[in-house]
Amino acid sequence: MRPLRYSINVTLDGCCDHRAVPPHEDLHRHHAENLAEADALLCGRVIYEMMEEAWREPAETGVRSDWMEPWMEPFARTIHTIKKYVVSSTLDRVDWNAELLRGDLEEAVDRLKREPGKGLLVGGVTLPLALAELGLIDEYEFVVHPRLAGHGPTLLAGLPKHVDLRPVGRLEFGSGAVAMRYEPKR
Repeated sequence: MRPLRYSINVTLDGCCDHRAVPPHEDLHRHHAENLAEADALLCGRVIYEMMEEAWREPAETGVRSDWMEPWMEPFARTIHTIKKYVVSSTLDRVDWNAELLRGDLEEAVDRLKREPGKGLLVGGVTLPLALAELGLIDEYEFVVHPRLAGHGPTLLAGLPKHVDLRPVGRLEFGSGAVAMRYEPKR
């Protein structure tokens, strides 16, 4: 059974808005490595559309967007090529190496986890909340940034019950961010 890993950037005050976290070379490399260690990316509509808008064209054309630094290119190439499963009730179709997941979320994700492979990676805010509620996340990685955002969205807001975790890893970055990995206590 392949594990489902959740990775998210978060500020010290719990903000998960990607615009609240400054880009950093070490972090892009880390997230590209996370993607490369997975068989597929599981995402909701918002993350899928946001990632496609930012990374698809630069990866396909090899031409960096004005906002992109050269060290962002490996991440763009990695996210471009990885298989994507998109959970959405509003999208009629997806492309960009993606497939829509329809029907019961728990059944669909459980089916994906039972397939052979290295694992699945999920990011974002809304879909991971639903997956955490269902007990489907096997590892949590919180990349905590030394910044106070003063706004949300916040990490797993609305989780109806506690999820007790045990630490399994820690990595510090030159930016001052710290990636902390946890597994649920079962």
